[in-house]
Amino acid sequence: MGSPHSRAAVFKRAGGTILVIGSTLALLLGLLGPAFAGDDGDAALPVPHQVRGLPLTPVGGNEGGGVSNFKNRSGLICSTPTQATANVNTDCEGVAPHNETTVAVNPTNPDNMVASANDYQLRLTPGGHVYETALSRAHVTFDGGQTWSTYGINYHSYISTGDPILAFDANGTAYLATLGFLWSQGNGCCTAPDILVTHSTDGGRTWSTPAKVASGAGNFTSVSTRVLDKEAMTAWGDGNAMVTYTRYVDSQLGGYVKSPIMATVTHDGGKTWSTPVEISGSAAFCTGSAGGTACDQDQGSSPVIGADGMAYVSFMNYPDQTQPDTGRDQYLVVQVDPSTGARTGGPWRVGTIYDGYTDYPIAGGRQTYQDSQFRSWAFGTIAADPTTPGHLAVVWSDMRNSTLPAPADPYSTTTDSDIIVSQSLDGGASWSAPAAVAVVNDQFQPWATYDTSGLLRMSYFDRSYDAGNHLYGYTLATETAHAALTFATDQLTTTLSDPTRDDRWFSGATPNPDYPHPTTFLGDYSWVAAVPGGTVVTTWTDMRNMVDWGGRAGWGEDMYFAAHP
Repeated sequence: MGSPHSRAAVFKRAGGTILVIGSTLALLLGLLGPAFAGDDGDAALPVPHQVRGLPLTPVGGNEGGGVSNFKNRSGLICSTPTQATANVNTDCEGVAPHNETTVAVNPTNPDNMVASANDYQLRLTPGGHVYETALSRAHVTFDGGQTWSTYGINYHSYISTGDPILAFDANGTAYLATLGFLWSQGNGCCTAPDILVTHSTDGGRTWSTPAKVASGAGNFTSVSTRVLDKEAMTAWGDGNAMVTYTRYVDSQLGGYVKSPIMATVTHDGGKTWSTPVEISGSAAFCTGSAGGTACDQDQGSSPVIGADGMAYVSFMNYPDQTQPDTGRDQYLVVQVDPSTGARTGGPWRVGTIYDGYTDYPIAGGRQTYQDSQFRSWAFGTIAADPTTPGHLAVVWSDMRNSTLPAPADPYSTTTDSDIIVSQSLDGGASWSAPAAVAVVNDQFQPWATYDTSGLLRMSYFDRSYDAGNHLYGYTLATETAHAALTFATDQLTTTLSDPTRDDRWFSGATPNPDYPHPTTFLGDYSWVAAVPGGTVVTTWTDMRNMVDWGGRAGWGEDMYFAAHP
């Protein structure tokens, strides 16, 4: 199973009882109402991150959210005005939120980019009923990010999607991977999600019928379930792409069995996909002296193609082999054959993730930060230097420099989450000691890429701009020299966001009266992508805009974009 863990909830698994946190393994809420928006509670199966439903304030007797009668639709929906500003809002559909943002750049036309997010659509009827869908749209620009047009994707029978990821191959074909959810007849929740991939050959204007590249099994009330989560993707060459994901499996009695990382590939532009194969494995490395655990308790994979033409995949593995009693995870990397998706090397250990039993404060059963309620975790990514074969970096965030042990109450502690970096110069076989980017206050949810000159670029949420460690901006860190692992930082945001209070959408109870309506969900990741020529572009969840919807005002969540040299 994947990270992080805490004392907040107890789950049974082979070999004994461990404590895990619901922040990484949050109960699927889909698009249901506030009755489903409470604590995760105990469960037999550690259920993974999924798209989160909105605990909407009842309006005119409405119980909250509901499965919408919106229809899947393809084609142009709307366009934004041209924004010649440093920060650009990519949404033209209205006030509904966007989070878990991703962006990809067309290598054949760098002015053409496609972005996506958990994209919620809301409609309030004259009678006061709220209808809601969450269908990941394609936000497309052909002018380098000043103007964005939203295009629908027809997901057919799937009624909601989540965890979108984008990539372009070298030929200019765009791929969008996402989770697809179905509702069962008479079932209050939904089937375990499938993994869908759709592709576009015209820069994101039109999209193929999504291919089901992996199938979930059961539903969230079944005694036996196969839950797929947190798919990730890379693409290269002419029509090649790889999707990796976590496959949660429980037993007939509902007990946790394993959650290995899987991989599937296409070599015909997304028309057909290979049978998924397990790539994390039960290797000798993970069956050593630290408890005899196989390499199949995983989450948070990220694939990349190296300059040597091989594929590399990073993922979080439990438990950390050097600290098996702390509840901490470790980052592992495997080498994968890009033609088949099969593991050919590793797993190799990158380092300890400080995300254990007492490393984070807890809110609603999930790990969070000082004076906050939103869930977060250590998830990061692997990046490959296009100029140097075998040169890789893994980036994540954790609490190694915070005051530990952390008290459970986020309102009675000061936190200091940092961005952590490690690099390999030999194709993943060995790694430098993980080191923090030393900045005050909390930095979290990083993403990373190498630019075309071989410098590591990392973007992340950053509370260093606020002495109170409440407001966040979005930061880009640029390596000062090749393989130096020292960084210069630039603030990309022109306005800070406050997740600690006055949220309109993902706000439940107010556990501290000084912080009414705190946000409980910002998403689980943000994004940075390299542009041919050496620049980079980023997307993130931004809360600068006040929303007045259904009789209550609060901060919204929008997908913002910025470019940087």
